[in-house]
Formats: sequence, structure tokens, C-alpha cells
Amino acid sequence: MPFAFSSFVVWRRSPAPGGPAPAPNGAALRVLLAEDDPVASEAVVGEVARAFPRSIVERVTSRESFERALRSLQFDVIRVDHALGEMDIPSALSLVQDTLPAAPLIVLARSLDEESVVGGLRAGAEDFILVGNLGRLRDIVDKALSVRRPLRKLSPRQLDVLRLIAAGHTTPGIATRLDRSPKTIETHRSEIMKRLGIHDVVGLVRYAMRVGLLPPEAQMP
Repeated sequence: MPFAFSSFVVWRRSPAPGGPAPAPNGAALRVLLAEDDPVASEAVVGEVARAFPRSIVERVTSRESFERALRSLQFDVIRVDHALGEMDIPSALSLVQDTLPAAPLIVLARSLDEESVVGGLRAGAEDFILVGNLGRLRDIVDKALSVRRPLRKLSPRQLDVLRLIAAGHTTPGIATRLDRSPKTIETHRSEIMKRLGIHDVVGLVRYAMRVGLLPPEAQMP
């Protein structure tokens, strides 16, 4: 059942993990806006323009066009209306993690209820903002991007290994799943720790949970 929220927002400043360094605070962002309500669209566009001048906004009005845009273009910011093809938080996160794993997802809501907030956070959402309090966006976006900046240092294979480590798989198990030798997986793990500045598996799991890389089914009930 879809969550009763008005929209999702995913923010990113670099094209892909390992891409260019992030722009300074307040720099232009490329925005994908999935929203069929023109009033809500205008409010978000206005706040993005105020907080991040020179930003480029492209609007889509269906889940299908949202998926197509996600997979074909590089966006820094993605906003999705909750009613677009029953786009709930887990399905939106799944699409984003497949294409923009370093991007945080922020939920804009017309109203909040405890069950939906808890479910959204467990699914990997970064934060929740009421549509009447869009002034918080700048601070939340900057914080979210800062936390996820190290992810850009990881290759796609290293991201796969990190997800599997966080989900509780052993080195031999990961090697089997990825069709690699255990020694190769150990090398990946060491490099992941080096690039993230984390020195133990517990720290890797905590970080993966923090940035939404741990699948909900792998999390504690």
C-alpha cells in the first residue's frame, strides 16, 4: 500500500560514484520533478531556485516517464509524487538504488503519521519534510550529500560487496554470489574500508544502514 506522502526527493550533485567532486554549497543542481500538481511543483521549484541558484528543473508526470528519465539522464535532484503509479517509498528507493546509489531520498509530505515515517526510514529514506516547511530543504540536502559523499569513491562492484556485507553475508557467500574468489572479496572489503574511512565490519553495516544501502528485509524487525 502506498505511503500517504505527497512526494519523494532524491538529491545528488555528482553524475555517478567515482564522478567529479561535488559543487560548493548553493551550486546549481539538475532536478527531475515528477509531479502532476502545478501548485506543488511551483512551490518546490521556487525553493530549489532560492536555495540552489541556476538549477535546471525537468518535470515528468508519470511513473513510466520517471523511470525512463532515471535510467537515461543524470539528475542531481529527483522529486516524485506519491500517487504516480503507486510509487511508494520502497519502490522509489529500489529504482534510485539501481541507478543513483549515492543519492539520498527525502520525502515531502502533506501530513505525517508515525507508522509511515518509521516504515520510510527503515526503507532507507533520508528525512521527511512537510510541504509547509520547505525552508528546511537546504540544510537537509547539504547534510545528506555530505554523509553520502564517500560513496562516490566506490566502484559499482564495491557497492555490491558493501550491500552484501551489510546484509550479513560471509566472504565465501559473497564470493559465490558474485562469482569471484574469496581473496578478491577480501581485497574489495579492504578497499571499501579504506575509501570510506571505516575500519571494521560493524562500521560498514552502520554506514550502509545510514545511507539506505541495506535492504529492508535484511534489517532487524
